[in-house]
Amino acid sequence: MTTVHKLPTELALNTNDSHKHGHQLSLRRVLSPTFFLGLAVIVMFAVYVLLGSYTVTIPDFFTIVINHLTGGEKIPGASFIVMEHKLPRAVVGTMIGIAFGLAGALFQTMLRNPLASPDIIGISYGASAAAVTAIVIFGASGAVVSGAALAGALGVAAIIYAISRGGSGAGGGSRGNAAGNRLILAGVGIAAALHAVVNFLMTRADIRTAADALVWLNGSLNSATWDRAGVLAVSLLILVPAVIALAGPLRILELGDDAAAGLGIKVNAARLALVLTAVGLAAVATAAAGPVAFVAFLAGPIARRIVRKPSLPASALTGALIVLLADFFASNIAPVILDGTVLPVGVITGALGAPFLLWLLVTSNRKEA
Repeated sequence: MTTVHKLPTELALNTNDSHKHGHQLSLRRVLSPTFFLGLAVIVMFAVYVLLGSYTVTIPDFFTIVINHLTGGEKIPGASFIVMEHKLPRAVVGTMIGIAFGLAGALFQTMLRNPLASPDIIGISYGASAAAVTAIVIFGASGAVVSGAALAGALGVAAIIYAISRGGSGAGGGSRGNAAGNRLILAGVGIAAALHAVVNFLMTRADIRTAADALVWLNGSLNSATWDRAGVLAVSLLILVPAVIALAGPLRILELGDDAAAGLGIKVNAARLALVLTAVGLAAVATAAAGPVAFVAFLAGPIARRIVRKPSLPASALTGALIVLLADFFASNIAPVILDGTVLPVGVITGALGAPFLLWLLVTSNRKEA
C-alpha cells in the first residue's frame, strides 16, 4: 500500500480554500435579506425621529438624549418634542410592529394559512369590543382601556381555541387541519358578532366619547409614553424568548401532525403553547396602541417574499418597518396632502391591507393554475 503525502503547498492551498469558503458563508449570512430588513428598520427609526414636521440634527439629538439621561441642560422645545413625543412614539411603534409581526407569523405558519392572523380570526375584535365597552359604558381611559383590551383579546382567544378543539377527525394530520380550519372559521364568526357589538355601542355614545373610541379603534400611537414603552418592553422580554423556544417545534409542525408526533413532538401541547404566545403578543400590542389593522396579516407574507422562506425574525422586522413607515406617512405626509388632517396609523395600514389581500389571492390562484 502506498501512502500519498501532500506537499506543504497543497496543504496551504486547501487551507486557503476552506478559509475562503468559510469567509464567503459568513459574508452571505451577514448580507442576508434579514440583515437588510434590520438595517431598514434602523434607518426608518432614525428618519422617524430626526425628520418630519419638526426636524432635529444628529448632534442635537445626541445632546438631547445625553442631557436627559445625565440631568444636563435642556434645549427649549426640542428636548420636549424629542424625549416626550418623537422618541417614545418611535419606540412604541417599533415594539408593537415586532409583536404584531411575530403574532401573525406564528398563526400563519402553525395553521399553514395566510389568512390566519389576529385581525382575521377575531382576537383584535375581542380587544376592540372590550375597550369600547370600557370607554362608552364605564367612561374609562388610559391604562384601564388597555387592560380591558388585553382581557378582551385573551377571552376571545380562549373561546376560539375551545371551539376549534371540538369535533372529531380521522387521524392526527386531519385532526390538526380540521382544528386549524375550525379556529379560522370560529374566529371570523366571532369577529362579525363583536363588530356588531362595537357598532351598537358607538351608536349609544355621545359625540365626544364616540370620537375617543373611534381613534382607539383605528389604532393610534398618539398615546405612546415611556410608561407604555416600559410595559411593552417587559412583555416582549417574556414573550420573545418563548417564541425562540417554540421556533423548533413550529418548524416540525409544518410537516403535519403525524410527522411531528413521529419526531417526538407533543402536538397538542406545542400548538397550545404557540397559540398562547401568539395571542399574548397580539394582545399586548393591541392594548398599547389599539388594533392597528393588518400589520399582523401583512408582515409574514411580505417577509416570506423578501427572504424566500418563512422567517420569524424577518416577520418581526417587517412588522416594525410597516408601523414606522405608516405612522411617519400619517403624521407628516398625510397632513400636507389632506390640508392638515393627521390620520391614525391604523388608517394607513388598513388601506394597505385590502389591496395586498387581493394581490395575495390573485398570486395564489396563478400558482395553483
